[in-house]
Amino acid sequence: MKYQRGVALSGLIFWGIIFFLVAVLGMKVVPTTIEYYKIVKDTKAVAAQAAPDATVADIRNAFNKFADIDYLEFKGDQLDISKENGKVVIEFAYEKRIPLFLNVSLLIDYRGSTAGQ
Repeated sequence: MKYQRGVALSGLIFWGIIFFLVAVLGMKVVPTTIEYYKIVKDTKAVAAQAAPDATVADIRNAFNKFADIDYLEFKGDQLDISKENGKVVIEFAYEKRIPLFLNVSLLIDYRGSTAGQ
C-alpha cells in the first residue's frame, strides 16, 4: 500500500498567508532601511570632506546637497554636529512609523554616528 504524500490545502493556505504577510512587511520596511543606510553613507562622506574650520551651517548645507541627490526626506537640520579631537562628528536619530493595517503600525528608531570611523 502506498501512502499519499503532499501538502494539504489547509497547510498550503496557512503557509501562503504567512508568506504574504512577511512579504508585505518586508516591502514596507526595506525602503526605510535603505534610506537609513543612505543617510549613514552621506553623513560619513560629509564628515570626511569637512574642513577643520567648517561651520555647522556649512556641514548642514553639504549634507543637504547629498540628501537632494539621494532623494532623502531627512534634512541637515536634523543632524547633531560636534567636534571631537579636531574631527567633525555627525550624529542623528529619528523615528519612522510604518502603517501596516487599520490602526496598527510599526515604529522603528534609527540612530547613527560618524564617531566610529
